[in-house]
Amino acid sequence: MNETLITIVITVLLILVTVIPYVRKFQKKENKAREKFKKMKISGLDEAMTMHPHIDLVQCIGCGVCVRACPEGDVLGLIEGKATLIHGAKCVGHGLCAEACPVGGIELMMAKPGRSADLPIIDENFESTVKGMFIVGELGGMGLIKNAISQGKKVIEHISKLPPASRDDMVDVAIIGAGPSGLTAGLTAHEKNIRYIIVEQGDIGGTILQYPRAKIVMTNPVELPIWGKLKFTEASKEQLLELWNNIIEKVQLKIETNEKVSNILSANNEFVLTTTTKQITARYVVLALGRRGTPRKLGVPGEERSKVTYRLIDAATHHDENILVVGGGDSAIEAAIGLASQNNNKVTLSYRKNEFSRIKERNRTHIDDFISRKKITILFNSEVKEIREDTVLLSTQNGELEIKNSYVYIFAGGELPNEFLKKIGIQMHTQVA
Repeated sequence: MNETLITIVITVLLILVTVIPYVRKFQKKENKAREKFKKMKISGLDEAMTMHPHIDLVQCIGCGVCVRACPEGDVLGLIEGKATLIHGAKCVGHGLCAEACPVGGIELMMAKPGRSADLPIIDENFESTVKGMFIVGELGGMGLIKNAISQGKKVIEHISKLPPASRDDMVDVAIIGAGPSGLTAGLTAHEKNIRYIIVEQGDIGGTILQYPRAKIVMTNPVELPIWGKLKFTEASKEQLLELWNNIIEKVQLKIETNEKVSNILSANNEFVLTTTTKQITARYVVLALGRRGTPRKLGVPGEERSKVTYRLIDAATHHDENILVVGGGDSAIEAAIGLASQNNNKVTLSYRKNEFSRIKERNRTHIDDFISRKKITILFNSEVKEIREDTVLLSTQNGELEIKNSYVYIFAGGELPNEFLKKIGIQMHTQVA
């Protein structure tokens, strides 16, 4: 009897010695996650800005595998035994959390939590409701460069099995967009001897071009058609653009830039694309547009001046200049910091609200540092009234303010291509998170 009691006591002690530290560790992590979530909620950074995980709390078993799988660190956490999106603004849509979930309780969403987003209807082969027209990349609801590259390759592999163009004066496939998915689609078509053309409304690189200088772009090792494996797991915008330009030059990809597609008509198993300067006839169309669409303009006098732009390509080209950055999101702040880091630039940041409410924690720390060192001047509650040759006129709380100016960078978001998609006949569905 005594031996049995001793055995029970020892067993209980061993269990307690094992369980108590685990429970304490778990509680410590949950308290940390809860505090982080409160801070993110106050700053508005709990909500995701793009592709993000939507967690089914009924299915979630609280194993924490998704938390550990996220390469960004503190995007997810466990609160009350359930996975929770804590730092949504930091999420870049890797999708590794969804892949790791053992019960399939995570779905990637484009719609913000509690809101909705219109996405084109596509099937397993990326074909839209318009037969012969395909959609890949971010526009179809899938973010991340790795995913874009994968889809660009797969869609052409599928098209290669379909009937080719019936006439010599048309291409087999017209690819709209020269971002990662569009360029990969072109590479795959080139590899398979499919007649193709890539059409881009701006420059090569797609949404990568809109990143401020030296912004790190997270990616995973991927295999590119013809070129081979990309060996890096992280790369700056400049490295990625240099890579794409090297590939384009060596492969001699057929790309026409600064050609915006304004309309696509379909009849008799072919498409006619109307661009800025011409018409292109194709058997199939691949839309690789991205979701940023056309940059949103302010609609003020002087905005047509050449010194006005909507993306920062290279901050290092600016020295000893008066620069105005317009906007209060991460892109605007990162651009302002990049410009202010160059020699003797005088950077002013104009934002129509009274504070930054939805920026990444890293950017908040950096912008506060630049303000304290008087490297950046912030004008809250201000709006651009007119862009003049050497100055900009602003409306502020204290009346009109005219400041010296060499360049204006506007980050007011983009006009999503939904209207264009509806115009060419693609049906949409509403995704509700």
